[in-house]
Amino acid sequence: MGTITKALSLLNHFSASRSEIGLTEFRNLSGQDKATVHRHLTELTANGFLEQNPGTKGYRLGPAILRLAAVRERLFPARRLVAPLVEQLAGELGELVHVSLREGNHLSPLYHHDALIHGTRVYFDEAELLPLHATASGLAMLAFGPIDLLPKLLKTKLKPSTGYTITDTELLKQTVEQVRNDGIAFIDQGFEEHVSSFASPIFGDLPEAVGTIAVAAPTVRMTDELKAKIRFSLPIAATEVTEKLGGVVPVDLRRIWRDAA
Repeated sequence: MGTITKALSLLNHFSASRSEIGLTEFRNLSGQDKATVHRHLTELTANGFLEQNPGTKGYRLGPAILRLAAVRERLFPARRLVAPLVEQLAGELGELVHVSLREGNHLSPLYHHDALIHGTRVYFDEAELLPLHATASGLAMLAFGPIDLLPKLLKTKLKPSTGYTITDTELLKQTVEQVRNDGIAFIDQGFEEHVSSFASPIFGDLPEAVGTIAVAAPTVRMTDELKAKIRFSLPIAATEVTEKLGGVVPVDLRRIWRDAA
């Protein structure tokens, strides 16, 4: 891992529940030595990616993040484009729906919406990167993303998130192949206990997935009736999101979705 990557990776430790992080906590989270972490934090702060709370001395995300995010959304208004479709599907199914885009060997959440009609809901952290081997979104990306994505992932250690996470390489390959045949991914409690989810790929200019759209629900609510509704609705939504982003769903995948409808 290069110096720049190590510095920027510190930003991934922020979340909705961890808005401010101190030097010692950064050291513990990153596994880097204190002097190196301090040097990275100094550089990130000097360039506006972080700012330091003068009272607590903790670090929080800086104005450069807001500026770059605004530029990104203006030039590529993905959130604005997908939001109505995500909210519509969430309303139809009554469950959490989220769209994520690939970021290396993870998926980065883009937009999510929960219909909020149930007392028991799935918690979704918009700052959390989704692992490819442990989520339905990740399985869909491995099946329909860049051809070298799965081989590269298999060279790394597959860490368990729950007792149900796929960590066996052969099982992961078999599961990904099944997703290719089905055109849709399903995983039960792979990333979070008592949560099950479905996901379908979304595409850009090339015939390889750039992200996914997924539906997550408490496992106890994932009845056969709900599963059937998701399997019918999700490919339609994936097609609409793809088109909104200026992409095209590959012909073979459209055929799989059509035959399964």
